[in-house]
Amino acid sequence: MITVVDYDPAWPERFEALREEYAAALRAAAVPVISIEHVGSTSVPGLAAKPVIDCDIVVAEPDVQAAGDVLIGLGFSPLGELGIPLRWAFREPARLAATNTYVIVEGSLSLRNHRAVRDTLRADPELRDRYAAVKKRVGATAADLLAYGRGKNAMVQEILAAAGLTEAERASIDGNQVPSAEEVPR
Repeated sequence: MITVVDYDPAWPERFEALREEYAAALRAAAVPVISIEHVGSTSVPGLAAKPVIDCDIVVAEPDVQAAGDVLIGLGFSPLGELGIPLRWAFREPARLAATNTYVIVEGSLSLRNHRAVRDTLRADPELRDRYAAVKKRVGATAADLLAYGRGKNAMVQEILAAAGLTEAERASIDGNQVPSAEEVPR
């Protein structure tokens, strides 16, 4: 079972605290950052979600390593791309539990995917509510995050189509080989 809860109005505040911490550390290290964005379901007002804040630290490709080094300095452990091109994942330190933080390249399909889902669901309450129902239904029966993702996939593809991503872009996103929890280094 995957825990999916109703929208919590405290989520934007939690993201803002993360954004401020990351921005200060990146600024202190002189790492150029394009943006730090709240993505994922917790970034959509009114959307049910796993209570995990997703943050994208958006940089130019030459700045990926430097941004990653700053996160390591904050106690994160690097996990690599995990099957998603141009998006590097990090395991959070205990003090930042229930967060997912990524370094992601500006202009990448991975970033366009995150923004497309967020922005489309913010703009379309009917689609947002349909997605929430799918998330709750699938979360109640999914054995793990991989099954949860598979169970939501058709709806996510519909959201990406509504966002204007091409069939080729949606197929590329669908084809990402994300490892299972057992395959992710601890």
